[in-house]
Amino acid sequence: MTMPSHAAVPLHLAGNNAPVTEECTVEPAEVIGEIPADLNGMFVRNGPNPRTGWSPHYFAGDGMVHAVALTEGRARWYRNRYVRTPLYHHPGRSRFELGFDPATATMDYRVTTANTHVVSHAGRLLALEEGGFPYQLTPELETVGPFTFDGALRTPMTAHPKICPESGELLFFGYRLRPPYLTYHRVSPSGELLRTQPIELPRATMMHDFAVTRHHVVFMDLPVVFDQVTAAWRWDDGHHARFGVMARAGGPVRWFDIEPCYVWHTLNAFEADGAITLTGTRVAALWRDGSDDIGGGLPRLHQWRLMLAEGTVTEQQVDDAVVEYPRVADSTVGLHHRFGYLVSFSLEAEPSHSRIYRYDFADGASRRTHRLPEGRTCGEAVFVPRPQATDENDGYLMSFAHDRIHGNGYLLILDAADLDSPPIAEVHLPVRIPTGFHGSWIPS
Repeated sequence: MTMPSHAAVPLHLAGNNAPVTEECTVEPAEVIGEIPADLNGMFVRNGPNPRTGWSPHYFAGDGMVHAVALTEGRARWYRNRYVRTPLYHHPGRSRFELGFDPATATMDYRVTTANTHVVSHAGRLLALEEGGFPYQLTPELETVGPFTFDGALRTPMTAHPKICPESGELLFFGYRLRPPYLTYHRVSPSGELLRTQPIELPRATMMHDFAVTRHHVVFMDLPVVFDQVTAAWRWDDGHHARFGVMARAGGPVRWFDIEPCYVWHTLNAFEADGAITLTGTRVAALWRDGSDDIGGGLPRLHQWRLMLAEGTVTEQQVDDAVVEYPRVADSTVGLHHRFGYLVSFSLEAEPSHSRIYRYDFADGASRRTHRLPEGRTCGEAVFVPRPQATDENDGYLMSFAHDRIHGNGYLLILDAADLDSPPIAEVHLPVRIPTGFHGSWIPS
């Protein structure tokens, strides 16, 4: 493992992890290549950007959403805006200071960083962080406020909901520090909360992501638990590691034991021949000595096959590459997929460069690579289909990137089917875009 070299500055605030100081709306400084004329919409990404310039942990920074708007081969603007939650309005305060009521031992879920993901469903743009309610944004990234599905949502919402490409339903869960520790939610294509079901768990576990298939959802009950004594998340060797399979419509959960690990993100899952195949990024352990401990292993792509009739699980490592932020085409979420897209991962504040990988699971999970030049790094690569595309891989990969030499950010656009070639376009900006988490393409 390569450890961070910035001893004087915490890893989460060093290099391009450091926050920017201003909100702005600017025009691109330069476009290298040619923006495809069929890209009409907005590429948007969320991430932590502590308003005070400091935060105790990478996950604690105030949410800032970054976006570039594209129209008919032209980049119209770049914009960044804070999500205005109570934590934004009270800089330096913690969610427990602002949101915890000791008299009732309850949290106010309006108090959230809203810093992890941004998705669109039923005409609403939602900034997400798993500790609180979603926050609705305007198309110009201004904050509307917390969104609770007309008051029906009473739990936090995961930052990794899934939108079914066949039904248009939004599927998600929320986990809490008090019973019920886990609750499942299903939302109609029009945005109506159709079902809420508590799921019985023995204690609070950190459940960052989950997976869906055509007929099921898969929860991940893994050994990162909330320690009531220290009031912190930590690894517990005594806690089981298991996947829970439940019908998407709700009902009982069937648990499948797996080898101890933590899975930050799932690539996808699908069901076929009496089994559910789930693919995700796995680390051997996480936070044995608390949330500052980064020595639990580096994430690699793994695949689990859950045999529904036999109640057994097989597991295999897909590749040796250290990767994170897995994505598939939105049209294949919960369905059989051929391709997956991931990005190289490093514990350095300033890696020498990034790589974007495309895995072809129809060809033994073969891997093609796009290597960014030295001094350039990028985040999650989002697949954007070409209009009227009939092939799963017919489209683009988009990511916000950082040019360390010139100190600016840019939007990277690749041909997903031809990662060996240079970028189709680089939309360079007169500002820096800090490293962040997850994003979406919002077609206009």
